[in-house]
Amino acid sequence: MNDTGLIAILRGVTPGGVVAVGEALVDAGIRAIEVPLNSPEPFTSVERLATSLGAHCVIGAGTVLTAADVARTRDAGGQIVVAPNCDPEVIDATIHNGLLPYPGVATPTEAFAAARAGARHLKLFPADTIGIAGMTAWRAVLPSDVEMLPVGGIDETNLAAWSAAGAGGAGLGSALYRPGDSPAEVGDRARAMQRAWTGD
Repeated sequence: MNDTGLIAILRGVTPGGVVAVGEALVDAGIRAIEVPLNSPEPFTSVERLATSLGAHCVIGAGTVLTAADVARTRDAGGQIVVAPNCDPEVIDATIHNGLLPYPGVATPTEAFAAARAGARHLKLFPADTIGIAGMTAWRAVLPSDVEMLPVGGIDETNLAAWSAAGAGGAGLGSALYRPGDSPAEVGDRARAMQRAWTGD
């Protein structure tokens, strides 16, 4: 199984600016981009990213709460479905639509439920509550092919510690992108976080 690596979470991005931001992220070495569905016209942004950058980057939707939105993500060209919660129905719909589910889990019970439903990429959310010690304890008991990705409170100051502890990637939200940021600003932050993640 390949690790996901860093996922750029573009909450609040608009379709008009999404491609320029996406290009800056890809230039910085980011290989996965998520557009949360509580952003303006999110499926349009997913479609524009998939069309422009899909050959270089995994594109997906975030804050996905229903099976209907899984299908819309598929139709827009998305490849991953990220959720803040563990909903077996959404996981099942994602798998049946040929996409990869990234359900949110906050307890061992939710982590095992997500794995039992077929998810192999778990979003640890909120990561600053679970902590590295929590992830390490889960790692000891979860199936070995299950990847864990912390989301929430992740930035360049703690990425190296999460990586060293065995995270397969991490979601980068407001520390990377806020509405109104220029592509150059986002690219500079992405490069710093990529360096922190890889140790280069």
